[in-house]
Amino acid sequence: QLQLVESGGGLVQPGGSLRLSCAASGSTLDYYAIGWFRTAPGKEREGVSCMRTSGSTTNYADSVKGRFTISRDNAKNTVYLQMNSLKPEDTAVYYCAAVILPPFRPCTFDLPYGYWGRGTQVTVSS
Repeated sequence: QLQLVESGGGLVQPGGSLRLSCAASGSTLDYYAIGWFRTAPGKEREGVSCMRTSGSTTNYADSVKGRFTISRDNAKNTVYLQMNSLKPEDTAVYYCAAVILPPFRPCTFDLPYGYWGRGTQVTVSS
């Protein structure tokens, strides 16, 4: 069974960068959609970015476009979220999630993601 483990969170000043990792085990990530989500205190969970692992099409929330980049390292069976120009409003627990995606369907945040990691805390503060 697919298992996901996030890492790379921490405390960073506004304008700084972090790279989150989502390491997968139990299965390769071929033919999955991988999503990054976040939950901020007092707010509902929101989708941040996602990608198809076959074809590598990507999707981003408007709030992070141009600042965040999702990518995949096949050899390491890991998906990354590079976060640049971080803002205090990016503070949240970040989760990666996965769902098997039929061919030709783009990744979206409302897919039935059934595999979730435990999350990693990102705090943007001076």
